[in-house]
Amino acid sequence: MMPETTKHRSPETGTGLVGQPIARVDGPLKVTGRATYAYEHVMNEAAYGYILGAAIAKGRIVEIDGAEAARAPGVLHVMTHQNAPAQPEFGPAVTPTVPEVFARARPMLNSDRVRFYDEPVALVVAETFEAARAAAGLIRVRYEEERGVFDLPARLADAYAPRRTNAGFETDSAIGDFDGAFAAAPVKVDATYRTPYEHHNPMEPHATLAVWSGDEVTIYTSAQTLANFRAGLASTLDIPPERVRIVSPFIGGGFGSKLIVHADSVLAALAARVLSRPVKVALTRQQMFANAGHRAEMVQQVRLGADRDGRLTSMGHDVWSATSGLEEYCEQTAVFARSLYAAPNRLTRHRLVPVDLNRGEWMRSPGEAPGMLAFECAVDELAERLGLDPIELRIRNEPTEDPERGVPFSTRNLVACMQEGARRFGWERRNPTPGRIREGRKLIGYGMAAAIRPNYIGATTARVAIDANGRVTAHLDMTDIGTGTYTILTQVAAESLGVPIAAVKVELGDSRFPRTAGSGGSWGAASAGSALHHACNALKERIMEAARSSDRSPLRGANGAEPVFVGGEVRVVDRSVSLADLIGRIAPDGLEATGSVAAARDTEGYRAYSQHSYGAHFAEVAVDSDTGEIRMRRMLSVIGAGRILNARTARSQILGGMTWGIGAALMEETVLDPRYGHFVNHDLAEYHVPVNGDVAEMEVVFLEEYDEKANPLGAKGLGELGVCGSGAAIANAVYNASGVRVHEFPITLDKLLPGLPATAI
Repeated sequence: MMPETTKHRSPETGTGLVGQPIARVDGPLKVTGRATYAYEHVMNEAAYGYILGAAIAKGRIVEIDGAEAARAPGVLHVMTHQNAPAQPEFGPAVTPTVPEVFARARPMLNSDRVRFYDEPVALVVAETFEAARAAAGLIRVRYEEERGVFDLPARLADAYAPRRTNAGFETDSAIGDFDGAFAAAPVKVDATYRTPYEHHNPMEPHATLAVWSGDEVTIYTSAQTLANFRAGLASTLDIPPERVRIVSPFIGGGFGSKLIVHADSVLAALAARVLSRPVKVALTRQQMFANAGHRAEMVQQVRLGADRDGRLTSMGHDVWSATSGLEEYCEQTAVFARSLYAAPNRLTRHRLVPVDLNRGEWMRSPGEAPGMLAFECAVDELAERLGLDPIELRIRNEPTEDPERGVPFSTRNLVACMQEGARRFGWERRNPTPGRIREGRKLIGYGMAAAIRPNYIGATTARVAIDANGRVTAHLDMTDIGTGTYTILTQVAAESLGVPIAAVKVELGDSRFPRTAGSGGSWGAASAGSALHHACNALKERIMEAARSSDRSPLRGANGAEPVFVGGEVRVVDRSVSLADLIGRIAPDGLEATGSVAAARDTEGYRAYSQHSYGAHFAEVAVDSDTGEIRMRRMLSVIGAGRILNARTARSQILGGMTWGIGAALMEETVLDPRYGHFVNHDLAEYHVPVNGDVAEMEVVFLEEYDEKANPLGAKGLGELGVCGSGAAIANAVYNASGVRVHEFPITLDKLLPGLPATAI
């Protein structure tokens, strides 16, 4: 079922290819197995590496003996801290600037220190993967173990304020007198929530094939941002970035876990250089849990004060998050609240508690996902105390401008999303008293939550060329992590140049192509699409310059009138010519052009306006009154994210986010053993994610509005918006069904059952 959306026809060409639900242009490659992923790149004489991880969480290696492993059949090399190539030091826990987080050296096997459980302590390289894995089991390691710290809730008193949160946002914000206003509020909520460690688990594990040619290395890997990977690996290998090539044409999911260099890339590059032959290294699913990032455990306190009419007088959001003592990472968990609702007295704060784990990393919708899960549940609690409908409460607190920045919104259709969602979902059938709607043993509940996420643009350049046959090729180092980037960029180029989809070829995922912001932060489509849009406009100018001056051009002397590129032709007033024929006449060797966009924070539009995407999520759940089993029955998301570039791929993105919301609310949790610092459910058998049986009826509706302040395409990021607040909608529905308000996620049976006997009568 396709989502409903308004239609936007291009003001330039009228072809309207952008926005259409065109099927993925790379689909045939994927379904026939011809799309080559990181571990599938073939190189003659490639060897295989297997990583051995530490069996303790903190301490040092007293002795490591790889002699028996080195003698095993097929083994080529055993690398440990004793013989690994020299690498630059890792450096301080906090980098001076945000970009340096990506570009810093990340050495492997460079000391006898163990800083987290399963940290690489050895790499075995063999003729086959099986031989390398078997030999790794022969390595004997003796440790001197130190006592680690892992318990976040017990150590909140040790929390500190970081210098910044992720992406450079201010750690705290304060407006007015929050404490005084909250104390005086006639109606208030003071609720504390816990969200657990979570892991990304993309379908494609992290993998790398490293190939050296002289003093240059080519890395075939699975990377979301090639420029960041290139910079980080170059720093680690201590060579200039121009001697590192990153190739990543297809990526089987990333969700933030593939934004920086990890152990597979570094160790493959080191081993390939030592052996003078290509080396492949892949993380196992279990190794990914310690070595590929995670979302940190958090404790969140949300305090809301309101008058009896439901208007917020005070709004506070405090967050305590676990962070690695090795490298600081602070999700911007409360930042979204600075722009969501109006309140004259406001306070948001972020604090960190160091633990002996690997670095937390960006995980789909960092900050907003865990933050809105807690905050939008607290808003639901306030609505109940006021006796107000949850949507009406939110409408009464709709701001006229950004509440903390004091600038206008570029566009804002949050209220429209909530009202349209209520109409479509049948919100009027909701009974505000929990536990009143039953179907036999089943308790039925409705819940909703708002969604907001900042809109970003990253510095990006695109190159586009056209040959004498009218074939168009676009080059960007942009990546497609399964989101449909190949398709969207094909649509942008085809519409801008007025050619058929079949005439355009988009080539991505090679660091030799123009640099982009990559895929992450929901900025990819708008950033790459805008740069390509500018490149196509520059190419059209070059075509017309040549056409007006060439003796062989039927458009010679056609000055003044605006050309129209449409239907494979160039039209100027009463003259028209086939684009392919025109290029063949005026530029038989073809023409090319580049186009760029600057990073958002460097543009006036982002300083003068508050730019966000919005949405409203609705959920219906059934709770078994005897067993406490929760079943999601249907979900609806109404999304306002500017111009929709492709309704089909956009719907897939929102459906994915909604599914993440189900996971966050009901099942996703990585359990940390506080004795050993070990994630115990480190595979997909025990780390539960929603599967087909958990995902029932799901509907997506787009309320399209062209945001001219955002970028030339009028589009805004939506890839992560689907998870923002969707988990809270489910949690609120569980409460409406059962009368049990769970503050520790996920909502599992042990937390729900104790409250059911009193309500399920």
